[in-house]
Amino acid sequence: MVSTTIYAQFDANNALYLTGEVNLGNYIGVDLNINYVYKDTYTFKIGYTDNIRDAKSKPKDFNSGLIGVLLFGVGDPDDQFENFQLCVGKLYKLNPRGTIRANMSIGLGYTIIETPENWQRIDNGAGFVGNYLWDYRKHNTISLIINPKIEFPFTRYFGLTLSPMVQINKDTSYFGIGIGTMIGLLRSRIE
Repeated sequence: MVSTTIYAQFDANNALYLTGEVNLGNYIGVDLNINYVYKDTYTFKIGYTDNIRDAKSKPKDFNSGLIGVLLFGVGDPDDQFENFQLCVGKLYKLNPRGTIRANMSIGLGYTIIETPENWQRIDNGAGFVGNYLWDYRKHNTISLIINPKIEFPFTRYFGLTLSPMVQINKDTSYFGIGIGTMIGLLRSRIE
């Protein structure tokens, strides 16, 4: 009985849900988040993004060889942009029922950037393997995260998201748009 009372009090003022999105922009990747909403107004998000793109430093004559072609380029060099983020924001209902809302959030991210460098041309013989070897350079920085989301909580437990995102730091930036799902307690009982 105590458990039911505690849940009812939490349910009245709070929402807690997961979001997962596919991102497209100057990188391609995924965005996973745990979201908390207090009194249908204030939001807090803990998230993770992992994005890749074709390596910008790749030599023009790079060839992944026959093995690379058979594996559809798996193992080719990529620039990776990984981010752990904390964001706060405010929720705005865009319709009276609350089934369309804007979640305007901003925050900071711990960013890990990995890029290929030190390209070394090799003689690949019969062409089974690629014609270059490379090393990866990995470094960390702090990013500013701007992530307004349009959320469509169709029910109290399931919805969709559409979200432009910008991640800015001193080394490189990510900009793109994501589309995904929301699962959990999306709206409080006071709606």
